[in-house]
Amino acid sequence: MSSKSVATSESLLDELQTTLAHGTVARRVETLRRVTDLFINGAVDFSGEQIGLFDDVFQCLTEHIETSAKALLANRLAPIVTAPPRTIRALAFDDQIEVAAPVLSGSERLDDEALIQTARHKSQAHLMAISIRKVLSRAVTDVLVLRGNDEVIHSTVNNPGAEFSERGFTRLINRAEGDDNLATCLAIRPTIPRYLYLKLIAKASEAVRARLEAANPQRTNDVPTAVHEATRLARSAPSAISRETAIAHALVKSLYQDGRLDEHQVTAFAEAGRFDEANAGIAALANVSVSVAENMMVETRAEGVMILAKVSGMSWSTVKAIINMRDDLSGTDRSDLAACQDTYERLRTSTAQQVLRFHRMQQTASSAA
Repeated sequence: MSSKSVATSESLLDELQTTLAHGTVARRVETLRRVTDLFINGAVDFSGEQIGLFDDVFQCLTEHIETSAKALLANRLAPIVTAPPRTIRALAFDDQIEVAAPVLSGSERLDDEALIQTARHKSQAHLMAISIRKVLSRAVTDVLVLRGNDEVIHSTVNNPGAEFSERGFTRLINRAEGDDNLATCLAIRPTIPRYLYLKLIAKASEAVRARLEAANPQRTNDVPTAVHEATRLARSAPSAISRETAIAHALVKSLYQDGRLDEHQVTAFAEAGRFDEANAGIAALANVSVSVAENMMVETRAEGVMILAKVSGMSWSTVKAIINMRDDLSGTDRSDLAACQDTYERLRTSTAQQVLRFHRMQQTASSAA
């Protein structure tokens, strides 16, 4: 932009500020309309510097207009990819939801930092507007899941463009107890980690299981316990092996075949919170299938972990790391580590091997059914 253009821009800002300071409300709204028209008509062709000029102008205008005019501005700017960023941010942070909602729900100009800050400090209505965005990152949904009411939670989970972290999924599963609709929506999300899927179905009501089986008629055999039902559903469910889980299993298989898989590697996986890798690692070292290990790893109590570890000849420090990982991911009360250590040290390898054979037999019978 030339020095003449800059001088003209500064003169325009001075003129606007003078007009707004002394003009009527009607004059201010009319000025806003004309500036907005000017911007929208040329938005595609404006340079970054020109958009910055409009940003300054809109900032001046929005300090002198009422809510209804701000709401109209938000509705007109929200769909524009090149909308002035500071203006969009200011509209998103407005306490009045009719002003904030259009940009929170649709503007591509808002980055995750702005969405997260809004979600942390604004009303449930603001969170609801964010929940229907076309794309939601894990960082944003973490805050929605933490702060959102039931309506916000359901809207977020039903949004196909929303991604969730493991911690987010864990919180949702805890909230889904007694909420069959939420449990069902969670169970059919393709990215839910397998171990959390198992846990969800094991806790699910008969109504939820009936809905899932209705969606998958081939899975109609009766299974006597919730854990067996969870195993059967998880084994054939679309979400049973996600891309992330498959990659984790392939990594551990490669380490095992190269002779580089040991309890130190399993400890490293557990301390990093990598459930799929830790589970596949302990399964390989205990010489059981990944699915048998999964069922034992997701049990409410820690005995399953200790059985697998004892058969694998692992030290207490490794067992402790795995138990801590489970506690961190499940979001439930912490395990009594002193009691677990006492149990582990008293557990005989021969006893652990007998229990493990029983688990293998259970899975074989369930698969046959």
